[in-house]
Amino acid sequence: MSVKITYFVHGTTTDNEVGVASGWSDVDLSDMGVQQSKDLPKLNTEKFDVVFCSDLKRAVHSAELSFKDKFPIIQDARLRECNYGDLNGKNSKIVEEREIDAIANGFPNGESYQDVEKRMRDFLEEVKKKYDGKHIAIVAHKGPQLALDVILGGMTWLEAFDKDWRKFGKWQPGWEYNLE
Repeated sequence: MSVKITYFVHGTTTDNEVGVASGWSDVDLSDMGVQQSKDLPKLNTEKFDVVFCSDLKRAVHSAELSFKDKFPIIQDARLRECNYGDLNGKNSKIVEEREIDAIANGFPNGESYQDVEKRMRDFLEEVKKKYDGKHIAIVAHKGPQLALDVILGGMTWLEAFDKDWRKFGKWQPGWEYNLE
């Protein structure tokens, strides 16, 4: 058996619109992000056994706007964005310049992408035990999605960053993963 995962990135935030990397800063969706979240069910009509989301406001709000009253929603802190530490809430370009070094070394007073991978592995172990044979959705952030590319997609972290859809403007209404 396996768990089918459909991964959604939260809607656009007020930080996204001004080029700020939120990290663990708990910002909300912009008006555009609210509309994106409301429109998502029209673009992706799949049925889920459960929807998991990060406990950060932007992911919770996206999940509720997209899936409330349709599927159970469970918040999980392990799905949080990478903690950029001193760079939470700073210019996105500054954070992006440090990403490759932060794979193993982490952000100053924050965490590494390998730390995000460890959180995601723990989350996936629990999901596999409780939801084998089910279809789940996840609403979260860039770091956890790249960790899924590493864990389930067989990529290295460098490959995941290199192939990240954000670099190419290739958003889609859900990414599919299979947890064996």
